[in-house]
This record gives sequence, C-alpha cells and structure tokens, in this order.
Amino acid sequence: MHFIESTKNYFLKWNDFSTRISRSEFWWGHLGVTITSIIVIFALGFLSDLVGFFSGLVLLVPFQIFVLIASTALAVRRLHEINKSGWWLLIYLTIVGILLLFYWACSKGDADENVFGPDPLDGSLGS
Repeated sequence: MHFIESTKNYFLKWNDFSTRISRSEFWWGHLGVTITSIIVIFALGFLSDLVGFFSGLVLLVPFQIFVLIASTALAVRRLHEINKSGWWLLIYLTIVGILLLFYWACSKGDADENVFGPDPLDGSLGS
C-alpha cells in the first residue's frame, strides 16, 4: 500500500477495530498522520498567535483525541494481522511491552485468513 492511500485509510477507518492491515499500511499511516499532525500544530499555533492562545488549544484538543483513537485502531488492526487480540496493546504500559509491540509491528503477518479476517495483501479483496 502506498503513502497517500495509507494516510487516507488512517483518517477514514479511524474507528475500525476489527479488521487487519499490512505492515506497509501501518507504517505509511503513521508517517502520514505524523506529517499531518505537524502541519495542523503549526497552523493552530499560527492561529493562536492571531486570535489568542485559547482558541488554538480548543481546536487542538479534539484533533489530538481523534489521533489517539485512530492510532489505537491502527495498532489494533496491526495486532490482528499477526493473530493477536487488540488487548495486547495494554502491554505498552511496561518497558518490555514497548519492545514487544515494536517487534510485532515489524513482523510479517499471517499469509492466510485468521480469526480477524482475510489477508489484507490478498489481491482478490478489491481494496
């Protein structure tokens, strides 16, 4: 999956906690939202200078909540790709868990259908 498509899917599938995604969609999606967040933060910072600090903050908080939910959904879908439950994200609260989640994010997913759905790299899916 390419950068533009992955970034678009990040924003369109922000509440999808049930399907699977490939490694490329996961990493390209994270890069896309990082770039988007930098642009939004700079724009809101500029707006805050023009209008006032509180106005920019009021707009930034909903955006950051959206990014938190969408990033969680993205990570859950990546865990589904390696046949792990989304609840494994809670291991992030430990130091060792951060390393394990990074390893899983870099791991090759299941080539066949698993309990979370068909292989996202299967060309017959149409999307």
